[in-house]
Amino acid sequence: MASRCAHALRAASRSHSFIRPHALAFRSRSLATAAAAETSSSTPPPPSPVSDPKLTKIVDEISGLTLLQAADLVSLLKTRLNIQEIAMPSAGPAPVAAVEEAPVEEKPKEKTVFNVKLESFETAAKPKIIREVKAMVPNLTLIDAKKFVESVPTILKEGLSKEDAEKLKKTFEALGGVVVLE
Repeated sequence: MASRCAHALRAASRSHSFIRPHALAFRSRSLATAAAAETSSSTPPPPSPVSDPKLTKIVDEISGLTLLQAADLVSLLKTRLNIQEIAMPSAGPAPVAAVEEAPVEEKPKEKTVFNVKLESFETAAKPKIIREVKAMVPNLTLIDAKKFVESVPTILKEGLSKEDAEKLKKTFEALGGVVVLE
């Protein structure tokens, strides 16, 4: 091995009569890393300091398996040892909540956006509700407002704040409609 490196260095120095010092340093570093890579790939890694011969034997047998056999071994071990599949987290920062003790029960977030849905209405209040729907949607004709009201349950407005949804609900309930906030 050492003779190959020495031979390569001599050949490199003979081929160029004028070599700048920094270029020589780069070449010798690259040759040294190539030689180290050649050395590491040709010789097996040193044995780990495990004193148990049973474990060493198992590692030797596993390292001799093909990729498919290793995959089968993993699935077999998972089923025999009852190991559940878990999703591996992305390479982001570690979650802080995992370090803490028992997770604190989270309160359900209060809803801020509501849809106002007309469920039903009294038959006597139908004309009033049609007029209110027509007033609420300016481009709606009287016939379209009538069709809209007759096709209950329908959503009157979407994406309203809590205050606006409550106000609209009170208006329609005063007219005789049954309104639900979703």
